[in-house]
Amino acid sequence: MKHRARLAIPSFSEQFLPKLVTVLREGYGRRAFRADLIAGLTVAIVALPLSMAIAIASGVGPERGLYTAIVGGALVSALGGSRFQIGGPAGAFIVLVAVCVDQIGVDGLATAVLMAGVFMAAAGFLRLGTYVKFIPYPVTVGFTAAIAVIIFASQIKDLFGMSLPGGEPAALWPKIEALWAARGSVTPAAVAIALGTIVLIQGLKRVRPHWPGLLIAVIATSVIVTVFRLPVETIGTRFGELPRLLPVPALPALDPATLSLALPYAISFTLLGAIESLLSAVVADGMTGRHHRSNAELVAQGAANIGSALFGGIMVTGTIARTATNVRAGAHGPIAGILHSAFVLLFMMVFAPLASAIPLAALAGVLAIVAWNMIEKEEFWMLLRTSSGDALVLLSTFFLVIFRDLTEGILVGFALGAVLFIRRMSEVAQVEARAPLVPEDRADEVAEYDSAAAMGGDVVVYRIKGAFFFGAASTVGVVLDRIADHPRAFVLDFAEVPFLDSSAAHSVDLLAHKLARKGGRLYLSGTGADIRRTLLAVGLREPRAHYAHDIDDAIAAAHRDLAEADLALPA
Repeated sequence: MKHRARLAIPSFSEQFLPKLVTVLREGYGRRAFRADLIAGLTVAIVALPLSMAIAIASGVGPERGLYTAIVGGALVSALGGSRFQIGGPAGAFIVLVAVCVDQIGVDGLATAVLMAGVFMAAAGFLRLGTYVKFIPYPVTVGFTAAIAVIIFASQIKDLFGMSLPGGEPAALWPKIEALWAARGSVTPAAVAIALGTIVLIQGLKRVRPHWPGLLIAVIATSVIVTVFRLPVETIGTRFGELPRLLPVPALPALDPATLSLALPYAISFTLLGAIESLLSAVVADGMTGRHHRSNAELVAQGAANIGSALFGGIMVTGTIARTATNVRAGAHGPIAGILHSAFVLLFMMVFAPLASAIPLAALAGVLAIVAWNMIEKEEFWMLLRTSSGDALVLLSTFFLVIFRDLTEGILVGFALGAVLFIRRMSEVAQVEARAPLVPEDRADEVAEYDSAAAMGGDVVVYRIKGAFFFGAASTVGVVLDRIADHPRAFVLDFAEVPFLDSSAAHSVDLLAHKLARKGGRLYLSGTGADIRRTLLAVGLREPRAHYAHDIDDAIAAAHRDLAEADLALPA
C-alpha cells in the first residue's frame, strides 16, 4: 500500500523572517551595496513620475503618491518576504481608490487603507498567503485587462485637455457619454503634449532601452510647456506646489461610522493588494530563480499600508513593473528597495518646486502606456482560444470589472473558475474493471493482481482512478449502481485515489447497502489512512465492508468468504 509523505509545516521564522535579514546574514559587502545603490536610483527615477501620475488618476494630490512610494516602499522592502519586491502606488488600484475618494472622501480613504493594512497583516499571520495562488489564471488576466481599460478611460480627459463642468463620472459608460458631450473642449496643445510624451517614451524604449524614458519625456514636455507657455494644465495650476517634506504622521478617523463606511473598500483593497503583491513576487522569482515567503510578504504589505495611511498616502502594493526594473538593474536584495524610497524622498525635497511645471497631459500619456502594458494581450487571446470554460471565466471577469465592480468581477470569476475545475475533475474520475489497470511506468506504484482470479461472475474487481469527491461522486455512483446488481463479491480498489471526501464516501456507503440487500459483499482495498478514516466516518465498518491490503488480499478473502457461505448452505 502506498504511503503519502506529509509535508512538514514550516516554522514561524521560516515563514515570517524578512528577506532583508536573510541577505544580511549571508554577508553584505561593498559590491552588493553598489549594485543596490544603482538599482535603487534606477527604480526611483521610474517611480517618481509614475507615483504622481497614479495618485492624480486616483483622485488625490500627487504628493500622496510620493508619500506612498517613500513610506510604503521602504516598509515593503525592509519587512517583506521577497528580495526584489518594490512597493508603492499601483495602477491596479486607480479605480478602487478613485471610487473610495468619491464616496467617502480622502479621510475615509485613509481609514480604509489603514484597515486594509491590518487585514493584510492578519492574513499573513494566519498563513493565508499560500492560498492566493489558487486564484484562477483567467481571473487575473481578465481583471488586469479590465483595469487597464478603465485606467485609459480615466485619462482621456487629460490626454485631450478637455473640461467637464459637471465633473467626471466614475462609471465607464456615463464617463464616455460625458466625454463625448465635451468633445468641443479639446485642447490641441494638450493632445500634442500627450502624443509627444507617448512617442518619446516608446522611441527611447527602442533606441535607448536603458535610459529613463518616463522621466526624460516628463522633463522634456515640462520644458516645452514652460518655454512656449502653452495653454496646458499642469500640476501647479491644479494642485499648487508640492511639499518638500513628509507630513507629521497622524491616525485617520476610527469612529464607528467611518469604519463602517470604509469597510467595503478595505476588503477590496485587501483582496486586490494580496493578489497584486504576491503575483509581483512570483514574477520576481521567475526572473531570478529565488523563492519568496508569501506570508511574510503579506505581513510587510500590511505594515506598509498602515504606515502609508499614517503619513497620508494611498494604497501600497507590490508593483510588477518597478519590481522587474529593480531586477534588471542588478539589485542584490531588499536594500535596493529601501534606497529607492530614500531617493524618491530626496527628489521630493530638492525638486518639489520644479514639479509644478509638469503638464497633466504628459502624466496622462505615461498612464496610457502603463495601461497598454498592463494588458497581457497574448495570454488574453490564448485563453479565448484554449477552451470555452476559460473564455467564460475570462470574459465574465473582464466585463463585470469594467461595467459593475472590481470585487464582484473577481468573486464571480473565482466562482466560475471553481465550478469549471470541479467539472473537469469530475470528468477525470474513472471506474475501470478486471484489468491490471496501470500503465507500465506506474507498475511500481500500484499493486498488480491476478486478473484471472477475478474473471468469474461471483467476484468482480473495479478500480477507481482519480480524485473521488463530490463533483465526481454522482458520475461514479451511477456506474457503481449499475454494476452492483450482479456479483456476490465486489472488490473496489482505491490504490489510485489520491483524495476522497464525505460525498464520495456516502456513495460507497449506498453501494454497500445495495449489495447487502442482494446478498453481496463489499471489499475495499488500497485505502490509505486518510481515505479509510473518511470511509469509517460514514459507517463503512465490518461486517458491512471488508478492508484488505491490496487487490490480491481482497480477492482471496472474497473467495474464502464465498466458499464458507456455500458450505453453510443446507444440502
